[in-house]
Amino acid sequence: MSRVLSLHHIVINTKNRHMTISMEHCEELYRFITAIVKRNNSRLYRIGGIENHIHILVNLNPTVTLSHLLWDIKRSSSDWMKKSGLFPQFEGWGKEYAAFSVSQSHQEAVIDYIKNQIQHHKGASFEQEYQRIVERNGMEWIPDLLT
Repeated sequence: MSRVLSLHHIVINTKNRHMTISMEHCEELYRFITAIVKRNNSRLYRIGGIENHIHILVNLNPTVTLSHLLWDIKRSSSDWMKKSGLFPQFEGWGKEYAAFSVSQSHQEAVIDYIKNQIQHHKGASFEQEYQRIVERNGMEWIPDLLT
């Protein structure tokens, strides 16, 4: 039997990083996204965020591509958010997303990081956080890619 652990820390921002995710209804959004991840035979370990972005830690099933999972999350949740009436200002997700592989030894640290998003953003903007994560993962920071 094959054994695969494919942990990914995913960051998705709202279109133009507008503050359109109502914190009053974010738990409903998180449950909806959890169901999408399960539908893709993958496991969601943690989800959290603030009004203009979310973080997800997921163990991706080896039969599912990361791009397909993100396509499904963004498409399905965007449709639901617009139809639900819970997020009246929501225009959609940004064009891009970020995803970083995570070793099992760092899993709990990423979970804690996602849990503390509200507190974390009292001292850092999304743009500052995003740049730091990108650079920490050895990638070039290109601000024009923020959509």
